[in-house]
Amino acid sequence: MATISLFVGSVYGGAERLSDEVIEVIEKSSHQAKLIINPTVDDIVAASHILVITSTTGQGDIPDNLAPFYTQLSSQFPMLTGKQFGIIAMGDRSYGDTFCGAGRSFDELLRDLNAQPVGHRLEIDACEDFEPWPVTEPWLTTWLDKISD
Repeated sequence: MATISLFVGSVYGGAERLSDEVIEVIEKSSHQAKLIINPTVDDIVAASHILVITSTTGQGDIPDNLAPFYTQLSSQFPMLTGKQFGIIAMGDRSYGDTFCGAGRSFDELLRDLNAQPVGHRLEIDACEDFEPWPVTEPWLTTWLDKISD
């Protein structure tokens, strides 16, 4: 059984609402969930498994509650070697190159910190999928099956 630390970045509450459904599925599986809304570097260093759920704001920007965390990770650069992670990125494809920019930024940074991606990054397009859960559920089930305890 793994404890999955969820790092959630939300502007209007969509990512937080999605994280509630994600937590419910995690807790019905053989794993546990730990929700972290205003994370610190210590939180991610202590995590065994990492799941970032984030919306994107502005022109590919990270939501305000995760932006300081991202900056601290970038500057302190703690190696996360061997920690498994997943990314659920929410965005709007009409923004072009900045679509899901926050999730893409976290994906790149976690890879740079030697964390181990499990599967592919999930990108949810609000233009196509008004409700993110139907897209997230099959991805999450597969992701949970792939992580190691």
